[in-house]
Amino acid sequence: MSNPNAVDWTKPQQLKPPEPGPLYEKRKAVHPQRIDGTFRRFKWLVMLVTLGVYYITPWIRWDRGPYAPDQAVLIDLANRRFYMFNIEIWPHEFYFVAGMLIMAGIGLFLVTSAVGRAWCGYSCPQTVWTDVFQHIDRFVDGDRNARMRLDKAPWGPKKIARRSFKWMIYLIISFWTGGAWIMYFADAPTLTVDFWTGQAAGVAYATVAILTATTFILGGFLREQVCIYMCPWPRIQTAMLDEKSLIVTYKDWRGEKRGSLKKALKSPEEFGDCIDCNQCVAVCPTGVDIREGAQIGCITCALCIDACDRVMDEIGKPRGLIDYATMEDCEHEAAGGEPRPIAKTLFRPRTLIYFAIWGAIGAAMLFALGVRSHTELTVEQDRNPPFMLMSNGSVRNAYTVRLRNMESRPRDMEIAIKGLEGGTMWSDDIPQSEAARSLVREVAPDATRIVRLYVVAPQQTPSQSFTLTVTSQDEQQEQDSSEVRFEAPGEQS
Repeated sequence: MSNPNAVDWTKPQQLKPPEPGPLYEKRKAVHPQRIDGTFRRFKWLVMLVTLGVYYITPWIRWDRGPYAPDQAVLIDLANRRFYMFNIEIWPHEFYFVAGMLIMAGIGLFLVTSAVGRAWCGYSCPQTVWTDVFQHIDRFVDGDRNARMRLDKAPWGPKKIARRSFKWMIYLIISFWTGGAWIMYFADAPTLTVDFWTGQAAGVAYATVAILTATTFILGGFLREQVCIYMCPWPRIQTAMLDEKSLIVTYKDWRGEKRGSLKKALKSPEEFGDCIDCNQCVAVCPTGVDIREGAQIGCITCALCIDACDRVMDEIGKPRGLIDYATMEDCEHEAAGGEPRPIAKTLFRPRTLIYFAIWGAIGAAMLFALGVRSHTELTVEQDRNPPFMLMSNGSVRNAYTVRLRNMESRPRDMEIAIKGLEGGTMWSDDIPQSEAARSLVREVAPDATRIVRLYVVAPQQTPSQSFTLTVTSQDEQQEQDSSEVRFEAPGEQS
């Protein structure tokens, strides 16, 4: 008897294409549970330090004399200066900024290769502000279970009031965050007054509005979604990790097979140390289960270690079921070996090489800062015409000279000719009759003065190179020089 549902393979088949699945997984709300422990206290410390540095730094004063701003850290875009305590960076010294960025990048490589995503877990701005907002959640809505109940509850006056109050706190912190950022770009007390009296530049209000919105949305609502979907670093950091990197690890050879405490007490040889209490998941700020292995959502904050150690203490099991460990050490311990000291794990060739490169760049930058001159000279020669013949037969060349005074006080600077026998010079502000081999000009503090120089040499002087020098007329006697070309008839280069 034939099966009416059988497929007749003698006829062409119409295969139904599979239904497309969702491109984006629906978000599951994460409500981290309160936890106390070594790593949680360390997160508190890092959070207080980083937020303190961010909010307080623009208000620190630093005396640089009467001619320079007294804000300790200032990015002065109008005058193209960057101040950091005793350090002042000019636009032509951008290599210092590039060096700091390179050091930051290598520092991330160093930290990641040594202790995984510790930057993400403790110091990343997204992590810090998310942590702040999660503490506000606990303050307003209660701990994990209370927040979960409130989420499921229908909207009513009580829920609306709680949400409004909580979001208002979010908004205040977000506004404060955006306001603190603009203080790095102008004198903080002055800008504060101008901002609240409506006299600040429009870009200041726009910047605060944008940063307020991004902090409110990213820290208040998206949270772990930024770490999992938006941030590129979780994808990049996998190239920085190897089997010798310290990461937060669940020791499955010790924890499996999982079972409740009652089952474990009845059959201790059948079950591992993990009692499947899910405390490690409950405290995770990104909602991952570390027992499933390394995953992109784990930011290595180690709060699961605090939670698991507390449970192990309560049931009389040794700590370290979830711990910082390398893949290499895990295999060694699973085979019955003793765990290696943390120092041996951290101080290995790869991390030492990263540290050596990082330290070498830092040392080079410090050396460059220490020996750099605060007096500079640049010279541009007129090319059209390259020279002029004077009525007495002498030859004149014209140059535009820039004298740069990088001190926060006015200084006299002497410009002098070295070489070019018989040559003299004068400038726009003195007559040719006062031409000499040198002249002195005052340069304002933290400024560049442009001087128009005319250099004249006797008749029959051939085209040749000579040197213009500048010397500060103070106790430092700083010098700079520039080799320039003197053009004469018949021998132009």
